[in-house]
Amino acid sequence: MTTPTAAPTTARIDQLVDDVREAVGRGLPPDTTAYLVGERLAAHLGSPDLLTPGQREGDPDHYRQHLLHAEHDGSFSIVALVWLPGQETCVHDHVSWCVTGVHEGTESERRYRLVPDGTTARLVATEDVVNAQGDVCGFAPPGDIHRVRNSCSSTAISIHIYGADISRLGSSVRRVYDLPADEL
Repeated sequence: MTTPTAAPTTARIDQLVDDVREAVGRGLPPDTTAYLVGERLAAHLGSPDLLTPGQREGDPDHYRQHLLHAEHDGSFSIVALVWLPGQETCVHDHVSWCVTGVHEGTESERRYRLVPDGTTARLVATEDVVNAQGDVCGFAPPGDIHRVRNSCSSTAISIHIYGADISRLGSSVRRVYDLPADEL
């Protein structure tokens, strides 16, 4: 994954920013905020005027992150992730609440639970989810351990909104898990 850089905006991104700003500005708990932000995001998914051509570009080596907006007070960031076929994340969790929506294509997600195993721990797969264009999901730590993959034969693009300043952090990933992982 590449480090995000500032990107040009579109009128639709500007509207999404206003919608998210209103939801985040309510000051509600993280899980409720994620739910409200997800409702706002859903209305914009699949719209051809959401992203510029440059924000739709992938990278042949790994999924690519395009920073679309970072709120001046650090309360949220919006990024577009572009996935070429077969690209995936490592198993990870996040620094804050997160909402994702599939703008184009299909993404597969495997969710995990961390369980003690003697003196160490292991990951237990709890669910496989396939998210198609228009699908939205949100979560707040803890309990947000997962891996995301583009398992379709075309490019997939998802919009991610985080309750953190990704322009400063570079990523929403809090921790990468390199533990034994059960399969479903």
